[in-house]
Amino acid sequence: MKPYVLLIVVGVGLSAIVTLFGGWSAGVGGVVAVVGQTGAVLLIRPVIGAPNKEFVPRWLAGMALRAALVIGLVVFAALHRSSLSPLPAALGCLGVLLPLLFTETRFLK
Repeated sequence: MKPYVLLIVVGVGLSAIVTLFGGWSAGVGGVVAVVGQTGAVLLIRPVIGAPNKEFVPRWLAGMALRAALVIGLVVFAALHRSSLSPLPAALGCLGVLLPLLFTETRFLK
């Protein structure tokens, strides 16, 4: 439970920072990134150290989850420009997702 809480706390902190610099849309993108990364870690953590036959499908599912959420965010922002600006939302998402990806191994222990 502790790694998930730490992941969410770090993600929310990064989301607050991107919200400060990029506004509401960047914050929404950051929250989408935290949700995607948390879901991916939930998928892969139980099979760490398992044979590739078990590990790879879950790893791919985590990558697909992240990709689907980022694409969904950009599509939503493009269709609803009055409520969510596409560029800040995408940059906020990447600004939170990339640091979380670089530190992913810490959350998988």
